[in-house]
Amino acid sequence: MNKTSALAALGALAHPIRLDAFRALVVAGPQGLTPGALVEQLGVAYAKLGFHLKDLAAAGLVTSEPVGRHVIYRAVFAQMNALLDYLGDNCCAGAPCELAPRAKCCC
Repeated sequence: MNKTSALAALGALAHPIRLDAFRALVVAGPQGLTPGALVEQLGVAYAKLGFHLKDLAAAGLVTSEPVGRHVIYRAVFAQMNALLDYLGDNCCAGAPCELAPRAKCCC
């Protein structure tokens, strides 16, 4: 990940609805969620959610897949992990880090 893609991802997550939607998709795992399920979970209007899902998709944090009459949104775990790696790159100025490294998402 480079600075430009990290800024895009961080910018996409810098809104309460987008952050909540992304976290809900992370919790849902590889099976993802429909916009209807997200609307129900988050308590936001469908049109408002669609706008925010587009921003997350533009940043590479979510994908959408048509399945029959529905669309399934999924978190892109590789992009999430790449962002976490970018943020933690060279942590502690090269000294041994006091924080234990977190395991990557199993997804």
